[in-house]
Amino acid sequence: MTEGGQHGPFTVAIDGPAAAGKGTIGRAIAAHFGFAHLDTGLLYRAVGAKVAEGMEPVQAARGLGPADLARADLRSTEAGQAASRVAALPEVRAALLEFQRAFARRRGGAVLDGRDIGTVICPEAEVKLFVTATDAVRAHRRWLELGGDEQTVLADLRARDARDAARDLAPLRAAADAVVLDTSALGIEDAVAQAVARVGARLHGKDRL
Repeated sequence: MTEGGQHGPFTVAIDGPAAAGKGTIGRAIAAHFGFAHLDTGLLYRAVGAKVAEGMEPVQAARGLGPADLARADLRSTEAGQAASRVAALPEVRAALLEFQRAFARRRGGAVLDGRDIGTVICPEAEVKLFVTATDAVRAHRRWLELGGDEQTVLADLRARDARDAARDLAPLRAAADAVVLDTSALGIEDAVAQAVARVGARLHGKDRL
């Protein structure tokens, strides 16, 4: 059920590691409230894909277009690893920063999911969620999506987690005022319901924290 977007800017920032469920939750929140949705990871995956084809990283970031974000190969493990590498480059992050911030403050509300939304991109977001799950659960989900060897998927996921958490610029971490949502033992309906309740309480003025 869509509640509609008849209001000014309202930002929902969702962060978390790969395969924790943040994208699914983000899309569900956007659909429920009539907000726009941006999977910021796609921006970095698209940049990484263009770099893999020989383009310079900053040029790739500045030249992103709709076709780049619609590529069929952006959900692959290779694209995820490439995204993690280019996301560590300050020049790439700077090139994508204003696009993300402008999207976040558009009228009618916006949901952004990524790894530094609540900490760097939108530190003043009205709602901040940090969606997480155990390594084993996340690897199993990604394996179901992509196939291959599950232990290799787990190793790749842990390598990306380590790189994302250790980078000097905008490391993966929960914002101090984020609500942590652990989806390890939650079905998607329960996880979405908890997230929607949090956003609804803030949107309708029941939660001023």
